[in-house]
Amino acid sequence: MKFKINRDHFSNGLAQVLNVVGSKTTMPILSNVLIEAEKDVISLTTTNLDLGIRCRIKADVKESGSVTLPVKRLATIVRELPNLDVTVDSAPNHQVKITSGGSNFRIMGMGKEEFPPLPEFGEEKSFTVEQPELVSMLKSVAYAQSADETRYILNGVFFSFRDGKLSLVATDGRRLALIAKEMEIPADSAGAIILPARTVNELLRMLDKGDKVKIDFSERRCSFQIGTNKDTSGLVDSIYLYSKVVEGNYPNFQQVIPKETHQRIKLERELVLQCIHRAALVTSEKANSVKLKLSSNLLEIMAQSPDFGEAHESMAINYSGPDLQAAFNPAFLMDPLRSLTKDEVFLEVKDEVSPGVFKTLDNFICVIMPVRMS
Repeated sequence: MKFKINRDHFSNGLAQVLNVVGSKTTMPILSNVLIEAEKDVISLTTTNLDLGIRCRIKADVKESGSVTLPVKRLATIVRELPNLDVTVDSAPNHQVKITSGGSNFRIMGMGKEEFPPLPEFGEEKSFTVEQPELVSMLKSVAYAQSADETRYILNGVFFSFRDGKLSLVATDGRRLALIAKEMEIPADSAGAIILPARTVNELLRMLDKGDKVKIDFSERRCSFQIGTNKDTSGLVDSIYLYSKVVEGNYPNFQQVIPKETHQRIKLERELVLQCIHRAALVTSEKANSVKLKLSSNLLEIMAQSPDFGEAHESMAINYSGPDLQAAFNPAFLMDPLRSLTKDEVFLEVKDEVSPGVFKTLDNFICVIMPVRMS
């Protein structure tokens, strides 16, 4: 195998596939990137068996072939090379020579035979979504995933394709975020998957490269073909991301969402976020709550802790209902406010023991359990 490639294109391609590889792998080949060269393209593939990524980059291929090399070391070397022109030449014993300007490296690789191939999809369910839309939906819910290993079914984002809409849901048992968008879903394509948290993070990192993303899924696995714009990164066509899914039944999240609206107030998202952020500056691990107090045309946000003292913020709102107050974990209030892009949000509260609910006009709901007030 022999090819010439632009250093920055090579470096960018390696950066796309690098994150999948863990530092401690039981199989040495999983620390490597599979490089395959043919025609005018090289493809780079990495996998940890649960998650795999492949991207293709423009190159001047002199001899086609394949080899696997330690991806983290290779990425570091390529990034530091002195010239834009890089030549990669692999010998039959899998030793690879990398030349750029006055720099020469020889790296020992391994053959392709041991490298686990990424599964390709055939007759699975398939949908195409706009990339910016999917990014926005994922950001709206991803913060609510659970990090508790014992409740593995909640360690991810639930994708539901049914009833004429795509719904994304995440919950950790103390809060739940849901966003939905209408789309055409044929009856035989309806279905749902739980996408693991790590895959969600990779998707969020990659999803601003182009217009569309194609999602294929079955009961055990899924893939995303992420379209890329023909830009200066050297990427050719789409990036392919393969992932196993979390197996099991997602809890019935509809039960958690309050059916009736009690007191509803319209808030300026950025303003209320700043007020909660400032009030939270005096909270501590032992006293980690902020109190929201509603009275005639006024919202007060208060926090106090024995260690630091107290904070009080107030803002004028349009409200004529009864006086009421409730306390919440400040991070749980700030996460949805940070992730949304709409200027106005609606807060619904009932009393100090019922959940608070944030909503927007475009099918977003975040349900937050209250903190007991002492």
